[in-house]
Amino acid sequence: MTQNRLDSISGVIPALLTCFDEHQSFSERRQRSLVRFLLSKGVDALYLTGSTGETFLMDGEERNRVVEVVADEVAGRIPLIVHIGDIGTRKSIELAKAAERCNVAAISSVPPFYWRFSADEVVRYYREICEAVALPMVVYNVALAGTVDFSTIVRLASIEGVEGIKYTASTHHEIVRIKDEIGKEFKVYSGSDEMALSGLSSGADGLIGSFYNIIPEIFIGIWETFIRNDLQEAMRLQEQADAIIVAVLAHPMHASMKYLLSTIGVDAGFVRSPFSPLTREEGPDAHRRLAPRQGAVRHQGSQCAGQSLRGWHSPCWLRDKERQMPKLVSAFFVVRYGG
Repeated sequence: MTQNRLDSISGVIPALLTCFDEHQSFSERRQRSLVRFLLSKGVDALYLTGSTGETFLMDGEERNRVVEVVADEVAGRIPLIVHIGDIGTRKSIELAKAAERCNVAAISSVPPFYWRFSADEVVRYYREICEAVALPMVVYNVALAGTVDFSTIVRLASIEGVEGIKYTASTHHEIVRIKDEIGKEFKVYSGSDEMALSGLSSGADGLIGSFYNIIPEIFIGIWETFIRNDLQEAMRLQEQADAIIVAVLAHPMHASMKYLLSTIGVDAGFVRSPFSPLTREEGPDAHRRLAPRQGAVRHQGSQCAGQSLRGWHSPCWLRDKERQMPKLVSAFFVVRYGG
């Protein structure tokens, strides 16, 4: 591999939430709003229709529509990676061709799943996709779909068109091994939000994660402080992020992230069944209070990742004793804004 087409894709890359309305239909209005929010925060790229995007709860037409809408909203300002993985090669190729028509930067895919496919079958799956489109492929190695072992990663890296991997695992020793044995030019994107700094320290070229939807500034701060070798500050920011992650993961993840976005004025909509909404104990009726109310409290001078958060608002109902703020939101605001 002489030149990697993923060279321009690095930094902080949110795995984009997909926005649905109260009837569980795709909401273009909400999706565009979320994309504008993330663009305003300075993210480096977006990863579409992945696990965070509830992709396997959508049909192919819906997945393609999400890509079309996001590509139109982004209008070439940042690169887009589109996850096209599905259980069958033909379905994945159809999704890949649709993504290619939207002029995205790259595609990505989990290995074929459900059945216990052999390593040869997994390799053939990726090879046939790469032969069908001209886009670079980022292998998505995640336990939800069944991770591939290192020997298979080496085989996949030899396929023309496979130029990187989204590595989502609880340990990062293989990132070092990938860089040492496959080559520095093979791109590795760390996919474990709570271990972003560890991934970078192990040699990752970028970060792709779920929580970048709700706290992009913190992860941008981790990236920037790591690049300038301020590891103490990077570690502090990682601890901030982890506090929010732990609080969120005590509740349904997708619903919690969409709810927390609502508390800062970003309507990301609803989850799609069978994912669960938040209960009344986990949060007020989030989807009836999506936008902050008038008279919100302004947080003056709060800092995150070296950038002022002045101008952000917390909804006034957070002060209303008749509507007790759930622990989830409390943790979010305490960590993000310092109380």
